Amino acid sequence: MKRILMLGAGKVGSLIACLLSEIGDYRLFIGDSNSDSIRRAGELNCKNVSIHSIDALNRADLERFLESHEVDAVISCLPYYCNFTVAEMALKFHLHYFDLTEDVEVAHHIAKISADAETAFVPQCGLAPGFISVVANELMTHFEELDTVKLRVGALPINPSNALKYSLTWSTDGLINEYGNLCYGVENGEPAVLLPLEGYETIEVDGLLYEGFNTSGGIGTLAETYRGKVRTLNYKTLRYPGHCEKVHFLMQDLKLNQDRGTLKRILENAIPKTMQDVVLIYVSVTGRQNQSLFEENYVKKFYHREISGRLWSAIQVTTASGLCAVADMILQSSSPPVGFVKQESIKFESFIENRFGKYYE
Repeated sequence: MKRILMLGAGKVGSLIACLLSEIGDYRLFIGDSNSDSIRRAGELNCKNVSIHSIDALNRADLERFLESHEVDAVISCLPYYCNFTVAEMALKFHLHYFDLTEDVEVAHHIAKISADAETAFVPQCGLAPGFISVVANELMTHFEELDTVKLRVGALPINPSNALKYSLTWSTDGLINEYGNLCYGVENGEPAVLLPLEGYETIEVDGLLYEGFNTSGGIGTLAETYRGKVRTLNYKTLRYPGHCEKVHFLMQDLKLNQDRGTLKRILENAIPKTMQDVVLIYVSVTGRQNQSLFEENYVKKFYHREISGRLWSAIQVTTASGLCAVADMILQSSSPPVGFVKQESIKFESFIENRFGKYYE
């Protein structure tokens, strides 16, 4: 039985704990410093799970736990800024490492420190970044010559009821980070820096209109992997029409991108949460097949569902199962990869055939 320290028992961490504990191959230590999160984790009544008070931002606190408990891997479901310390502790104790970060700086730091690691370091698991790169890479292998790759993901309320036409379906810190940080893609075959909330477009899926715009982090490492191999590659978030203009007003016109604490308080006070959501994945690849110009698409919607007798939102299910599938493939492998592992190195078929990948079918 593999032993995992999972840090962060929030929205996604709670479902990861349920999924991993149910199959009987994992012993989980859940660590959190928030008393409410610890209480909710205890209410899950998961098998093979123990809950501990651990402050992951306190290096000494985390180190003491790892020195006194035998652990094979660490999963971070914490806000992105916590992962510098967690990854460094995983390296020190020779543990496999997985996280959900969308932050580019964090991913670059992990890639740097794990270059010679004896274990696997796999940041950017989940949906976007994460599964979106697995899908895009699979489609790109079908072409002899690549032209344009579009990655689009939306996590939306099914029945929006406010001016932003949005609900807080996941981390507010992560949302603001994506809306406010620089974005990356490929233009004319070379990596390019793109501005967040720009690159506006609209697409229609199943008769519904969505708007798309640049956000940070969702592209993962694809732009670096495919530099010089594709003419255009970019990632955009999908929302209902009107959302981008209002967020631009908040973050740019009111300059709340420079005061993210205030923006977080405004959003969490005014925007409701919901379990009734939909996740939309849209990937389009255009290029040459047999000397002709072709396009292939992957378009799919996922909805909230019941797992282990509880209702979970679509963003919880897609994010948690994405991380669990990747972690399970590596931890159950007889020869797991070592060092920095890119999401696009994971084969689509292996992902879907994994016992946790089934939630993406």
